[in-house]
Amino acid sequence: MLSSFRRTPRRETRPVSGEKWAEPTTSNRRGGLVRFVINWLKISWRDLLAMAVLGAASQAVSLGQIYKAPLASTRTFPITFAASGDIVYPEFSYPRRGWIISPALSGVLACLVPIAVILLAQIRIRSFWDANNAIIGVVYSLILSTLFQVIIKMLIGGFRPYFLEVCQPDIALAAANNITQLNGVGFRQIMYTVDVCTNPDKGALKTAMTSFPSGHATSAFAGFVFLFLWMNAKLKVWSNHRTSFYWLALIMAPLLGAVLLAGALSIHQDHHWYDILVGSVIGSVMAFASYRICYAAIFDWRYNHIPLRRDRVFEYASELASDRMERAVFVRKLGWGRRRRPGVAAAPAWEDGPARLSGSRARTDAQAPVYPDAAVPRGHHHDRRPDDMV
Repeated sequence: MLSSFRRTPRRETRPVSGEKWAEPTTSNRRGGLVRFVINWLKISWRDLLAMAVLGAASQAVSLGQIYKAPLASTRTFPITFAASGDIVYPEFSYPRRGWIISPALSGVLACLVPIAVILLAQIRIRSFWDANNAIIGVVYSLILSTLFQVIIKMLIGGFRPYFLEVCQPDIALAAANNITQLNGVGFRQIMYTVDVCTNPDKGALKTAMTSFPSGHATSAFAGFVFLFLWMNAKLKVWSNHRTSFYWLALIMAPLLGAVLLAGALSIHQDHHWYDILVGSVIGSVMAFASYRICYAAIFDWRYNHIPLRRDRVFEYASELASDRMERAVFVRKLGWGRRRRPGVAAAPAWEDGPARLSGSRARTDAQAPVYPDAAVPRGHHHDRRPDDMV
């Protein structure tokens, strides 16, 4: 049986005899909040500026380059065998049915759903720095993945499954319009370029030539994989105890959402399977990288719930104390999570005070209790350093 983590009641500071509690005034609270906001801006302004610049760059490349500037590469595609008239690549001949989910809606869902879940969870977690790091991490992931995929679309691209319907090729145009010298080339002269396309809508034609990688899949996995990692850390599903099955099912919901958003593009044949696969990999990599830069670990259950700060260093060995189990987690069992006693006021969400005293004396970092272990009888604490755990 897993042992629970028993906490010794904290000592509460009481006024000296003859003194009265100093009730915080509204002006003091406002002043503290203003100072906190100013300090947060001093710490975060570089990140905010970088996000604005990279976000604008990704939009500029997407809207300005893909739909206005010519593509960087010239691709050829097969049309028919002259003798039989057979279509060589039926994979490019699907009908254009329109987006089943628009790119804008996919991006909004990938951004707002994780942020909404993170903010709702703060009703219980009540940690400003956790909300700050999680939301910034989601934005990091989405901006980087978007920038990656639009650059790849511009430089590499690829034909969508409905390309031939949009192109409406006329082989007879190759004789008069063959600047690239790549029309009517290859085996049995079946390879042509967009020079033979008759569709006057250049925007639709370029969209049909930018299939690789899938932007829907990239944004979906960037946002929802980050949410998956965050939920695992806050619920301690893969942790030092066997959790409930419904928690495991719950953290899988973001992955299901990402797969549905990405896979929906194959219903109307807007993307090939490999477009979706590569977009999913790009989004997942950015989600992992963004989570690790904002939190102390990804899968190490001892630290993956702890938001990192830009103005201080997190010491992995020395700060593994009981208050680290209590703060910035959603779950409430086996020593995890904070249970406030009635009548004891909580510290403001933006303050990270020093480690609290526990028991009749203050524990040093090396003596701080670590996480429960099945080998320790109920009611006892570990007195080992965290790096002694195997």
